[in-house]
Amino acid sequence: MQNEVIVYSISDSLGETSQKLLSAVMVQYPNLVFHNNYKFPFVNQKEELLPILADALRDKAIVISTLVNHELSEVAKSFSRKTGLLYIDLMHPLFEIIHAKTGMQPIEEPGAVHKLDTEYFNRISAIEFAVKYDDGKDPKGFLDSDVVLLGVSRTSKTPLSMYLANKGYKVSNLPLIPEVPLPKVLEEVDKSKIVGLTCHPENLVRIRSNRLDSLGLHQSSSYNNLETIHKELAYSQEIFDHYGNFVIDVSDKSIEETAFIVEHHLKSL
Repeated sequence: MQNEVIVYSISDSLGETSQKLLSAVMVQYPNLVFHNNYKFPFVNQKEELLPILADALRDKAIVISTLVNHELSEVAKSFSRKTGLLYIDLMHPLFEIIHAKTGMQPIEEPGAVHKLDTEYFNRISAIEFAVKYDDGKDPKGFLDSDVVLLGVSRTSKTPLSMYLANKGYKVSNLPLIPEVPLPKVLEEVDKSKIVGLTCHPENLVRIRSNRLDSLGLHQSSSYNNLETIHKELAYSQEIFDHYGNFVIDVSDKSIEETAFIVEHHLKSL
C-alpha cells in the first residue's frame, strides 16, 4: 500500500486556497507522507500550464487547482480526462452551481480575495488608529487622520470614530474643555478635515444625566448642569468659528446618520 502522496498546487494567484484545504486534509491522514513542495502560483498561460500537468502525470501526483480562468480550467480538465491525471478543480464546480442558480458568471479575476483581505486589514488598522488617538490621547495623530472630530463631552465622538474606522477611515477626536488649552498641533491640521460636533443643551443634560446614573454617581453635578453645558457649547462654537469647521448637530441623530454626513463631507473635499 502506497503511503506517500505527491501533490501539485496550481493557481493563477498565490494558491493559498488550495494550501488551506490541503492542510485540513493532511491532518486526517497521520500515516501518510505528503510531498507538497510542488506549488505553481501565477499560472496564467496555457503554455505554462501544460508542462506542469505533464510533470504531475509523470510523478503520479494529485493536482489541486484554484484557477479562476475558465479557459485554463478547461485545458486542465481536458488534459486530465485524456490522460487519467488525478485532478481536482476547487473553483469551477461551485461557479457552475452558482451560475445555474443565479445566472451570474464569476468575474474570473485572480487574487480578488486578497483585495478583500487588503480592505479588511485597512479597516483593522483604522480601528487601531481610532483607539490609539481617541479622546485626544496623542495629538500627533491629528496630522495623520482622515478626519479629526471636535466636540464637548457626550457628543458621540468616540462611537462615531469607531463607526467610521470600521469603514476604513483614520479618525482621531478631541474633547473640547474650556479650562484645557487646545494642542498646538491642531493648527497644522488641514482645516477641511476637522469636523465639529454639537448638540442641543437639553439633549446633553439628558445624556450626561444618564451617564452619571450608569456610573452610580449623584445627579447634582456641573457635568450635567444646563448653565455649564451652555458655556461649554458656546466655547466649542468659538473653536469651530476659529477653524472654519464643518459642524454637525448630532441632536437626535443616530451614529449612522452622522457618519453618513461626515463621509459625504469628506468625499466632497
